[in-house]
Amino acid sequence: MSTYVSKEMRAELDAARIATLKKASRLRVEMGDNYFKILKLWNDGFSVEAETTPQLRGLVDIYDGAKHLYQCLIIADEEEGGEMRYEFKRNTAAADKAPLDFYRAPDAPIALLGVED
Repeated sequence: MSTYVSKEMRAELDAARIATLKKASRLRVEMGDNYFKILKLWNDGFSVEAETTPQLRGLVDIYDGAKHLYQCLIIADEEEGGEMRYEFKRNTAAADKAPLDFYRAPDAPIALLGVED
């Protein structure tokens, strides 16, 4: 039995796999004003569709829908099966408020209320 698959058939299979990944993913990578669907995300990087995504490089932001997840510095890794893989040089979790430079006790009051005379 032969396991040979023609180039045309492999291209069709890759296109179907990528279409399925694009439908299932809510993740996107944003570079400047442009954003692109992320097909897969893992600890050290992510992949996007190679055919429709230009070469990404440098500082990008990763979102899950409207939620900002990470700000990353990336480098291109390799293209395989219609996917372009990128690795993180730096991956910083995004926060919705500035970090504190002091310790805040868990039972500390949120605000001080003044008493009017």
